[in-house]
Amino acid sequence: MEVEQLATTVPVDVHDGLHSELGALRGEHPGRARNPVIKVVELGWLEFAKPDLDRAERFARDFGFSVHERTRDRLSLRGTWSALPCLVIHRGRSARFIGLTFIAESVSDVRRLARWSQANALPFGAGQAVQLVDPSGIPVRVVAGVERPGALAERAPLELNLGTKPVRINATQRAPRAAPEVQRLGHVVLETTKFQQALSWYLEALGLVVSDFLYLDDLRDRGPTMAFMRCDLGSIPADHHTLAMHLGPRIGYVHSAYQVTDLDAVAAGGEFLAERGYRRVWGIGRHIQGSQIFDYWRDPDRMMVEHYADGDLFDSSLEPGWAPMSASGLAQWGPPVSRDFLGSEPSPSMVAALLKALGDKDNEIDKNTLKALAKAMAA
Repeated sequence: MEVEQLATTVPVDVHDGLHSELGALRGEHPGRARNPVIKVVELGWLEFAKPDLDRAERFARDFGFSVHERTRDRLSLRGTWSALPCLVIHRGRSARFIGLTFIAESVSDVRRLARWSQANALPFGAGQAVQLVDPSGIPVRVVAGVERPGALAERAPLELNLGTKPVRINATQRAPRAAPEVQRLGHVVLETTKFQQALSWYLEALGLVVSDFLYLDDLRDRGPTMAFMRCDLGSIPADHHTLAMHLGPRIGYVHSAYQVTDLDAVAAGGEFLAERGYRRVWGIGRHIQGSQIFDYWRDPDRMMVEHYADGDLFDSSLEPGWAPMSASGLAQWGPPVSRDFLGSEPSPSMVAALLKALGDKDNEIDKNTLKALAKAMAA
């Protein structure tokens, strides 16, 4: 009994075997702010502009969203869980990312954040909101007091016969080959030329904490170049990352991820999308940072979106893991990562972004950084 009790109290490094043997070095980033202004509790929704809302709705239904509201100029999409609609799409002349919205615990938190940022807290539905801009120039709204719609019906996760613990007897397994039911928005990934400034802002202003850092092997002395950040809910487990952000020559949206119930929903949902002619970017595989089973797709406007299942959940006690950034370090198993996913396919827009980033002296991009990033993405 004493041995068993001891075994349950010895701390376990959940990053062991997946990260740098050195871990964090003395004086490196702690991954959290000492005294954040507020602590947001979840990622609420993302907003986009798209020229064709009918086409956007067809893809959304095939991907597994439910339509919450539809007008001539606005499409609101939700998952099955009792949560706010996770995507809002406005009619626009071209497809673009507009911004992201986080949920605060209370209206008083929204007002506190507004005072800190010298902005105004304004009415928003039944609650209040404050509109901010992060150091990269990306719009970030924080709201509280907004009513949530009720949950929708969905299929239960399939029961699995695992090793010596079978649970399905005299019954077959038949996953539906259909659009998977999106349950909720899980996370968004952003790229920025001002990684260190933006990282400090999200940790201080919104109280996010880092689950994992990635760094460039040749430039570790410059600090991390990617952070997977989660909401700090204290002892309540939260998604491994709600926001992931990495250094690069462009600023803006990379992809967003939506939870489905299990592996079969990811796989059968992918077959369903492929049959309808949509373009797979990368998958199916299992990530290292976050452990999600993933499958990435392009929507008709070339925005990248992800189905995922079985992601890690961390409480506030875990410190950040550290690992070198590399293409091969993105997955435990699965097909080789695609150039499309890495954003490394040559294009006029890529060349323009590189030249613009190199010409801006108020960012973290220089020739050495670009060389190290290229090396990491080829590793």
